[in-house]
Amino acid sequence: MTIPADRARLEALYAEHAAAVHAYARRRADAATAEDAVAETFLVAWRRLRDVPSADPLPWLYATARHVLANQRRGDARRAALSARLQRERPAPPAAEPGVSEEGAALLRALAALRPADREVLLLTAWEGLEPARAAVVLGCTRAALHVRLHRARRRLEAALAPAEPTTSVATQETNA
Repeated sequence: MTIPADRARLEALYAEHAAAVHAYARRRADAATAEDAVAETFLVAWRRLRDVPSADPLPWLYATARHVLANQRRGDARRAALSARLQRERPAPPAAEPGVSEEGAALLRALAALRPADREVLLLTAWEGLEPARAAVVLGCTRAALHVRLHRARRRLEAALAPAEPTTSVATQETNA
């Protein structure tokens, strides 16, 4: 077959069977996933047009849609598992290297405890030495938004660096009562 003939065949397949494939996918998934599955099914049909039976292509299209939906479910499950794992695991504070002062190690631990967005804005301006206007370009925000982010990140870093408040003992509480 030639490209125009292949294209005509795919267009005919789509015109005749897209609604049935969409209904098949919609009964098994939400609307957005079904739309994606139909598109992917006909993409596979285009790539493997010579494998699509001429006499009765609908079962082949259903089988392809079934595989596409299964792949989407597996991908969704992998993404959900990865997201859950990433939320459970925070990066471990970097170990103090030889020659790093206690203050330097405390700073590294405090930076590791910050949210990634806060850490990024601080590192862009302090470590990379970017002026706020240039850091705003990197982060895709306005200069005003960058200044707000930077101010908030600095406050959070300061809080992370602050020594823990000493707890009052029971004896101290009793003498004050």
